[in-house]
Amino acid sequence: MNSAAKRRLASLSELAGLVADGAATTRSAIVGATGLSRAAIAQRVDLLIERGLLVETEPAAADRGRPPLTLDLSDAEIVVAGCDLGATHSRVAVATLSGRVLAERARAIDINAGPEAVLGRVRADLEELLAEAGRPAEHLRAVGIGVPGPVEFASGTVVRPPIMAGWDGCRVPGFFEDRFAIAERAPVLVPVLVDNDVNTMALGEYTHRRDSRHLLYVKVGTGIGCGVISDGLLHRGASGAAGDIGHIQLPGHEEVLCHCGNTGCVEAVASGSAIAAALRAQGIEAGGAADVVRLVSEGQPAARRQVRLAGQRIGEVLASLVSFHNPDTIVIGGILAQLHEDLLADVRAVIYRRALPLATRSLAIETSVLGERAGVMGSVRLAARHLLSVEGMAGIIGDV
Repeated sequence: MNSAAKRRLASLSELAGLVADGAATTRSAIVGATGLSRAAIAQRVDLLIERGLLVETEPAAADRGRPPLTLDLSDAEIVVAGCDLGATHSRVAVATLSGRVLAERARAIDINAGPEAVLGRVRADLEELLAEAGRPAEHLRAVGIGVPGPVEFASGTVVRPPIMAGWDGCRVPGFFEDRFAIAERAPVLVPVLVDNDVNTMALGEYTHRRDSRHLLYVKVGTGIGCGVISDGLLHRGASGAAGDIGHIQLPGHEEVLCHCGNTGCVEAVASGSAIAAALRAQGIEAGGAADVVRLVSEGQPAARRQVRLAGQRIGEVLASLVSFHNPDTIVIGGILAQLHEDLLADVRAVIYRRALPLATRSLAIETSVLGERAGVMGSVRLAARHLLSVEGMAGIIGDV
């Protein structure tokens, strides 16, 4: 692709992004936002409408004169899919480019069954959901997938995951390339974007919190992880390892061995698995994080004490992150977020005591608004926003 084509695709991507974000939803507003001429904007808008990315809808309200048509993302010919894979669950959704879910399915899985079994089931679910939504396979133009382990984002390869037996080195997109190709334009393949599940959860939560630009999504479940949104963009770091806070060492816990091989990791002393282990040591039956939630909900005193202690330990780590990153919102998600104030009270107390007052002055610390759907909605957004990127535009529009 030559440089002129890249510039034109970048312009189309910018224009579509303005519409998607609601920053400019009429042709006149786009002229004002981009500085391009009306003729240039008309040409670009018409092309995006022709290729099924945009649509002009009912006139917007106007004080006087003829109201302009409003631009929006089209729901007609393009759909995307999102998939959230956890240790014991999968959730798959087919949605429009604007994120409206057309069909969705959740099921129990065992991630340790391996990629062949798990991804084969996901692929079958996608085909069935497309049929349920009444969409032909060629309408599917991108797939986003979140997995519970480290991912090399550029290639979609799982790298040395601690809880995904048999997945190390698995290039996830390869499981879909032979099934989801754009039929009328073969051999163009449907792009499959793969990320760590906490990153997709952060994306999903951010999408539903328009008043937040700097967000930390902290998943507290079997393990502990963090997705980082900085000025509205997901931050993955140099190699995709940003947000791996579960293996930050807590002073005073050097005797506790973590599955990563180090000692004193916050995940080893404050995760759902760690709380369950502490309860078992007291003679209380608790197999994992779900049992911890059940015990606290039943009012079990020892379980409540352990959860509050975990909240304090998590708060110590987050206080340092608040001083470093200065987020406007911290969202606690994962299965332990169901405990709400039993966990949040101590997280908040430690953060407000330890972090700088300027950093906490307008800080909101809340539980997830999407709950267990955060990951799948973030995966949908990952796929949709790829289609609006320069690379995604090239796949839909071609070398313009």
